[in-house]
Amino acid sequence: MNKMTRTHKNSEKDQSQILAVVNRRLFLRSAGVASAMGAFILGACKDDDPVMTGDKTVDLGSGDTGVLNYAYALEQLEAAFYTQIIATPYSGITDAEKIILTDIRDHEIVHRDFFKKALGSGAIADLEVNFSSIDFTKRDSVLGAAKLFEDTGVQAYNGAGKLIKNAEYLLLAGKIVSVEARHAAVIRDLLKPKSADFAGDDIINADGFDKAIAPADILAAVKGYVKTNINGSNVGK
Repeated sequence: MNKMTRTHKNSEKDQSQILAVVNRRLFLRSAGVASAMGAFILGACKDDDPVMTGDKTVDLGSGDTGVLNYAYALEQLEAAFYTQIIATPYSGITDAEKIILTDIRDHEIVHRDFFKKALGSGAIADLEVNFSSIDFTKRDSVLGAAKLFEDTGVQAYNGAGKLIKNAEYLLLAGKIVSVEARHAAVIRDLLKPKSADFAGDDIINADGFDKAIAPADILAAVKGYVKTNINGSNVGK
């Protein structure tokens, strides 16, 4: 193979890799735009307001306010996590990975800030996170945690959907969970490129749908990453 042929093939490979990154980035961005549009339909919540009890436990509240505060708490966790990744990139992070993770960070910040504004005085206080178990210098540790957070996010929205009484809120949750599902697929693809793991058996039920997990189980799963105690016993009631 002569030098010109090798150069041409390398150029084709580079272009293919760049195209793949651009496609994934546009995929995420289009999803983010779709969820942001939901902001125009969500009004102020009227259910019981959340409270901070004497032992510094955040009570998410009840009714739709409780469900939205539940989502807000999870979005706070994800936004803080991805913000940390971009602030202190892991060793060997590629430009493509940084682009993707930055886009996911931006989506999670939009979701977090949207819920805070929509909830108004009904919003819970800022949570104190605990990422001490994550080694932000190592790719496997960071992407492993990202996989957990994104899978949990999809399962959380699916599990809380049936608890939402307001049809407009349910529509919004459907838009946001579609974004979280795209995040989950992209993270899984980074861990195992070109495999079927982007929709693995561990996150799909017997009917082929993403699993739906109840709020109590989700809060237990993420408890180790949040210093603030969260009481979600009244969510959906």
